[in-house]
Amino acid sequence: MEPKEVLQTFVQAFNNADVETLAGLYHDDAVNHQVAEQPIKGREAIRKMFADSFAEADMTCIVEN
Repeated sequence: MEPKEVLQTFVQAFNNADVETLAGLYHDDAVNHQVAEQPIKGREAIRKMFADSFAEADMTCIVEN
């Protein structure tokens, strides 16, 4: 997948709260570090982070550039 396709897939999955697709974009050993949070390590933990976040709030990713 080309970088632009990865970004488009991420934004679409994020805006659809599709945690499985989002998690699938990460390597098994990936680390996701959100601002003001401890790093999240591993695809399953990242999937859970997204699931928990979407359960708490309606979120939208907007590409501006």
